[in-house]
Amino acid sequence: MSASRAAERLSNSSGFALELENVGRQFGALVALAGVNLRVAAGERRAVLGSNGAGKTTLFNAVTGDFPPTSGRILFFGEDVTSYPVQERIRRGLRRTYQISQLFGGLSVLDSIFVACRGVSRRRFSLLRPAETDATMAQARSIAHMVHLDEILQTPVAVLSHGQQRQLEIALALSGAPRFILFDEPAAGLSPSERRDLVAILNALPSHIGYIIIEHDLDVALRVSTYVTMMHNGRIFKEGTPQEIEDDEQVQAIYLGSGHG
Repeated sequence: MSASRAAERLSNSSGFALELENVGRQFGALVALAGVNLRVAAGERRAVLGSNGAGKTTLFNAVTGDFPPTSGRILFFGEDVTSYPVQERIRRGLRRTYQISQLFGGLSVLDSIFVACRGVSRRRFSLLRPAETDATMAQARSIAHMVHLDEILQTPVAVLSHGQQRQLEIALALSGAPRFILFDEPAAGLSPSERRDLVAILNALPSHIGYIIIEHDLDVALRVSTYVTMMHNGRIFKEGTPQEIEDDEQVQAIYLGSGHG
């Protein structure tokens, strides 16, 4: 994409949910991120793609505060959150899923979502058992419906299929009115039908919730994003629309392989 087209795209944005300014991250002598500049508009759906070791997960860790950047700064809806701990970023509406499930197997689907919703509410320290008419319980049921889990609300998490666990992770990320979500390979290990369901869930999310998705399944990533950032060796390699990225010969040669259609 040309510099003029990129500038036009940014000028048309009403505001940025996420801004990375010259962000770097080193682990000793290893440079995992180097001078990353990235802007994602409020409500935008962005895919970040690249081979293993490109820096995608390190980028997420820098944004969430799991491993803060060693240089540069990060703004979340205009606020500098570079030095904020993870919990403070969550309170400001940032959510994330992980490659490896982090669920409580002893809880039911509904209780898991309820606990996540209660955990970011003002009543999170209340010991009272919620009534069926409790507002937070109603929110949990609504979120379960959004991720297609409303028919198995009382099922223990431990017996869910892998695909259902992925759906539950998305539900937890939706708890407490998030403003922006980072999805870390949500399609990993899913069957073709489960991937179609995932695409439907992500495309049906409320339009005000923006997200970045890291995904090895390019068909999924390109179907749920409006803009794509390619990474290579800790740097941004190329950006464009899904169609531009899919048609780019250099991207095909490096990432997609000659057989991609």
